[in-house]
Formats: sequence, structure tokens, C-alpha cells
Amino acid sequence: MIRPFRIEVPDDVLSDLHDRLTRTRWPERECVEDWSQGVPLDYTRELAAYWADGYDWRRREAALNRFDQFVTDIDALDVHFIHQRSANPAALPLILTHGWPGSVVEFTKVIEPLTRDFHVVCPSLPGYGFSGKPSRTGWGVEKIAEAWATLMQRLGYDRYGAQGGDWGSAVTTQIGRNGNGCIAIHINMPLALPTEESAKNPTEQERAVLAAMAEHTRWGTGYSKQQATRPQTLGYGLTDSPVGQLAWIVEKFWAWTDCDGHPENALSRDEMLDNVMLYWATASATSSARLYWESFTKLRDGAPVAVPTGVASFPKEIVRPPRSWCESRYNITRWTDMPRGGHFAAFEQPELFVEDVRAFFATVG
Repeated sequence: MIRPFRIEVPDDVLSDLHDRLTRTRWPERECVEDWSQGVPLDYTRELAAYWADGYDWRRREAALNRFDQFVTDIDALDVHFIHQRSANPAALPLILTHGWPGSVVEFTKVIEPLTRDFHVVCPSLPGYGFSGKPSRTGWGVEKIAEAWATLMQRLGYDRYGAQGGDWGSAVTTQIGRNGNGCIAIHINMPLALPTEESAKNPTEQERAVLAAMAEHTRWGTGYSKQQATRPQTLGYGLTDSPVGQLAWIVEKFWAWTDCDGHPENALSRDEMLDNVMLYWATASATSSARLYWESFTKLRDGAPVAVPTGVASFPKEIVRPPRSWCESRYNITRWTDMPRGGHFAAFEQPELFVEDVRAFFATVG
């Protein structure tokens, strides 16, 4: 059964949020002049003050509710999704999957342009946003891919495409492996490891990628280690403190976007807070982090993807494997090196994103 859904955050949740923001117990200032110890205190206080007294959730909520939204039960879990149909009844269905610390908010700039060519489906991952929170283990990448196939079948789509980045890339990759009506996939964060040849005799490009991987492992993976090992412990602080949740997410908008040192060069304050609100209003810090516990160590497993695959490689992606590393894992039929943009591709560069998705699926029979 598919039920209509509208976002309606209760007034008491918003009142409680305002109260918590105004009563924040702040830490001391960082000991450096940059972001190397985390989100700077002054900027965090500035954002929190705007969230409390400048940000208008009701206006942003109304904007999100312009999309057709639904909930359906899949294996005893409510799955929330946007389903925006094209005016063309023969359009190809396309399922878009977000990652962490993202949400369906990432796709709000691309849904309407994509409906020119696609029936667009954007589900919220289990434990994220307005989807249900799994009460038992097992909701990893493989199960989510199967659930998305069930969702598409339930919507009457027996032939469709899939797209994703971050966890969405992992889910989309698995959808491509499984088939089940999926005719092609498009990803903006391909999952690939160095080849034996590149490890022994790396090219100049490969040396740069290997250095970036080492740098990310050294300085950028603390969040994933915590979420993959102790998500419950982490969740107490993030669920109790809106500033804690804010900083946990905004740091990634700084680190993973093409922002030239400041996240607001890539995304507006309202856009970042729209995304943070989907975590705060649903108290989903813990349930979203559990996806790392479920799946983080399994991403290297799995057979190659046989269906046609398009890759959009954005220059400020967390790690940007070259095409040569990806060829053995994907049936790559289109590869685009993007001129700008980072990890949150649809959010940061909606025009480039839409253009590449259209161009790739136009090649699929």
C-alpha cells in the first residue's frame, strides 16, 4: 500500500529546537586559524544564531512539499519517497539515492528539470529523514538495493535507471548488479580500488589519487570510523544537541564541496540547514549512522556491474579514482570529467548533473 505524505514538523519540535539553540553550552575556541581542528567556533555560533532566529523552516517546508511524496511499507519498514512523474507517459523511470550526510534535499534542484525526461523517484534511505528507523540489523546496502527494486515494481516500473552518490553510489552499484528491471546506472562517486599495475607503476594521475587517498585516510575518516563502530554512542550527543548535529554535518559541506575554503561558497545557509533539519526534526543521527555499521566493511565485495554505467567525476570528490581503476568493476559507456563541483553533485552543480544524467541515459536503448 502506498500512502500520500506531507512534511509537517510539529510546532513543539521547532520550539524545543529554538530553546536548545539558545541554551547551547559552547566549547572554547579552536587553537588554529583554519578548519583543521573542525568547524570554527565563531562560524558555528553564527550559523546557530541564524538557525534560531533567521531561518524560516515553515517556508522551507512548504518548498519541499511542492513535490509529490509518499510512504510505503517494505519488509515492515516505512519508506518515504518523492515520486515526481514526467508529463511524458513514456519517460524512463529513474531512482535517485542520496548518501550521508545528505537527504532527499540534495535533489530538490534537479527533480523538476529531470522530469522532462524521467519519472523521478527519490527515496529516503532507511533510518534517514522521514523513512522508518530499522529496529533490527540487516538493513545494509544489499537489502536497500532489493527494497528499491521492490519500490520500483510497486510503482509499476519494470524497466528503469538508477543514479546515486556516496551511499547512493553503493546502493546504485548493487542495483546494477542485481538487475531486476534496472537497465543502466549513473554514479558520481565510483567505488574502485587501485589496480595491481597502478600500485606498482602509478602514472602521474594515479600518484595524485593515491596521495589524496592517504591524506583522506589520515585526516578525513574519523567520522566514518565512529559511525561504523559505535553509532549508538555517537548518537546520544548528536540527538540531544542541535549544534552538535549542525557541526557534524556542516564540516562535511566544508570538506567535501568545491567551496574554496568556505561551505557557503558552494551552498547557501538555508540549503545546508534544510538538510540538517531532516536529521534534527526526525532525530535520525543514530539511525542514519548505523548504515556505516551495517555496510562499511562490505563495499569491496560484489561482482562487476554488467549494465551500462555512466560516471560523472567531479574534481572535489572525496576520492576520485581514475577510469582505469573502475573499468573492471563497471561496464562504463560514458565517463565525464566535470569542470567543477564536489561530493554533493546534484546539490552543488545541478545543471551539470542534469545534463550528464540526460546525456548518459539517452545512449541507453
